[in-house]
Amino acid sequence: MNFQNEGMNRRRFLQSSGAICAGLAVTKSAPVFADTLASNWRTFEVTTHVELLKPRGVTHIWLPAALVRDTPYQRTLANKFAAEGGTAKLTTDKPNALGIVSATYPADAKPVLTLISRVSLKNYAVDLSMRAHPRVSQAELEYFLKPSRFVPTDGIVKETALKATAGADTDIEKARALYNWVVENTFRDPKVRGCGRGDIRAMLETGDLGGKCADLNALYVGLARAVGLPARHIYGLRIAKSDLGYKSLSVATENATHGQHCRVEVFLRQHGWVPVDPADVRKVVLEEPPGNRPLSDEMVSHARQLLFGSWEMNWMAFNYAHDVELPGSAQQPLVYFMYPQAETSEGRVDPFDPDNFKYVITVKEAGGPL
Repeated sequence: MNFQNEGMNRRRFLQSSGAICAGLAVTKSAPVFADTLASNWRTFEVTTHVELLKPRGVTHIWLPAALVRDTPYQRTLANKFAAEGGTAKLTTDKPNALGIVSATYPADAKPVLTLISRVSLKNYAVDLSMRAHPRVSQAELEYFLKPSRFVPTDGIVKETALKATAGADTDIEKARALYNWVVENTFRDPKVRGCGRGDIRAMLETGDLGGKCADLNALYVGLARAVGLPARHIYGLRIAKSDLGYKSLSVATENATHGQHCRVEVFLRQHGWVPVDPADVRKVVLEEPPGNRPLSDEMVSHARQLLFGSWEMNWMAFNYAHDVELPGSAQQPLVYFMYPQAETSEGRVDPFDPDNFKYVITVKEAGGPL
């Protein structure tokens, strides 16, 4: 199998992971996160293998590549890919750190696409007790204030954001107020397909605040943007177990096929881009054994504290993109790009239909960074 290799420039970071914020309560049910932060970079090889079982005419397959920029928490070392019986290329979108592997197959081919992403990851926290001097362009901040098709910033979204942040004056006070609002007013709905749709106006207008990560974290992004805080979704994949003892936030085996998960960064002027993840707090509530834990539960409280300002990096980032146009596609743009996609002459293939669209994502740890 011949692979095309898209190596990434591994520039020096301008910023390193800080310590966990002062005053964090340590519980007996989970290890101290700051201890984990001291660990070195860990390198993983993530292989996505896709087969389209019922092709019709010319066929296209698209896969999200690992994040095409370096960050304090991820270095993408390579995205290698091979399209058996077809041709493939990588296209990038710099503002969204988006890489799309696009493969095209003639009508008589059996479409198979393999992507191997090699990434180094490091646990990530911002010390919110210390003032930083972030180097971020105004253009980048303005870009992540813009609304998208399903994440507007006007109407009921702005009204909700203003109510949730009433009395909050600083960036960090507003960001915390919105985080607490999402944690306390939403719930994880296990019936939602995939990671959800992310239509936050519909959620607020109907009062149905249930969903999964692409719904609950989209709500945080929209609310933050509505009160002037740049925010962005980061779509990705869980690829390893949690060293903090959270079974609900882990991939227990080498099979990460169903590990898709999106996170959020919010920009605070005194701290830069800050990691948050209110959706995972609700996941701990619902799924951490024995399940259906109250917000006052020790494990939930610990997750709630950790996930405003830090991430455990047993997760790999793909991109920040919304309203994604797939190269060569005849269909509407995707709301987000986190799952494999395909089209035949009969239209787009359902990525959750295993009878037509088969894919497996496997992971192995490969040592330290290159």
